[in-house]
Amino acid sequence: MSNQLGHRGKEWLEKLLDLSGLSADVKVTDGENSGETRQSYWLTIDETQLTSLQIHTLIGPKGEVLDAIQYLANSILNLAHEEGDQAAYTVELGGYRRQRQEELQSLATRAAQQVRATGGEVELTSLSSAERRQIHTFLQDCDDLETQSRGQEPDRRLVIRLR
Repeated sequence: MSNQLGHRGKEWLEKLLDLSGLSADVKVTDGENSGETRQSYWLTIDETQLTSLQIHTLIGPKGEVLDAIQYLANSILNLAHEEGDQAAYTVELGGYRRQRQEELQSLATRAAQQVRATGGEVELTSLSSAERRQIHTFLQDCDDLETQSRGQEPDRRLVIRLR
């Protein structure tokens, strides 16, 4: 079943790219199941057939286009499927996700150090909901800290404080 879920994601993304007038292969790899109960896959768009403008356009400002494609993949590919037939898909292009993941890990570490040093809380702004969720996950094993989202979109913020 799991191979079928990854293949389903690959076919969907290649079809989306084709409909957009872009010719690119998609490579599927198993993702990290950090707390996820369902299968997780990385759908990596092969950039060798794309121009730098096409890559930039697909990623978009602050990764917004790539986020939108990923959101569509997760929504459409899991729609009308039972929980056991669903998967979590991460869409990657040009190393953007890996680089952003490292930046978020560093941001979470610095914020945690600041909270511990000052005893106050730190608000992180300008993060997408997926990025806020990643930082929640990065810090979930810190027994002395808690994280919470505050506010309403588009001004939703992540707050980190001592427990």
